[in-house]
Amino acid sequence: MLSTPTQRGLADQATESLGPLARATFAGARMHVPTETVDAACRALDEAGADGCVAVGGGSTVDLAKAVALQTGLPYVAVPTIYAGSEMTPIWGLTDSNRKRTGRDPKVLPRTVIYDPDLTFELRSSVSGVSGINAIAHAVEALYAPDTSPVISLFAQEGTRCLAEALPRIVDDPSDLEARSLALRGVWMCGSCLGSTTMSLHHKLCHVLGGTLDLPHAPTHAVILPCVAAFNLASHSAARESL
Repeated sequence: MLSTPTQRGLADQATESLGPLARATFAGARMHVPTETVDAACRALDEAGADGCVAVGGGSTVDLAKAVALQTGLPYVAVPTIYAGSEMTPIWGLTDSNRKRTGRDPKVLPRTVIYDPDLTFELRSSVSGVSGINAIAHAVEALYAPDTSPVISLFAQEGTRCLAEALPRIVDDPSDLEARSLALRGVWMCGSCLGSTTMSLHHKLCHVLGGTLDLPHAPTHAVILPCVAAFNLASHSAARESL
């Protein structure tokens, strides 16, 4: 069972639900996935004799599960509690000596993703907002990616529409179950967009800034996205018409 220190309680609940199937918990996930954290998680997995992982939490936890899968080849199940959408992409990232490198490999995709809006109720409105904008960034870049397609463009537009409707409602009323369900639908679609196209200027900037300066991932996306969109959309008519 993988989690961050702050979500250890949720990981313990999941462990209890799994009963004897759960062998150990590693609650040391950190943002930007430092290589030393991956090494520690792999040691814990090996010592427990586990044959896979369950990642319960936000992007840091899911990204740790991706790194473990990349290094060990073992499968994992993702139970996201945030709106980032990382669980739907084959993109991994590792930070070593304040330098973040990324790659793309289908084996870092989870075997199963479990979306449960009830698990997002503890997500503060402020975090919900920037997390959802992180997911929207996946869709925006898919609109002007060189390898986009009409199907991906439809996913990008619908995923953005879902989040654009859901996020203000969640901020106004964090207990709105329908809005949180709609947000997860948008997350799934936006994450699928990035999983099917190449990353561009926005994600490259966020990875460099985040890894070098140890900046929080979702707020960095929220700040950078409007600037990159304004820069790129002027020369991409298809993306401009979509948005």
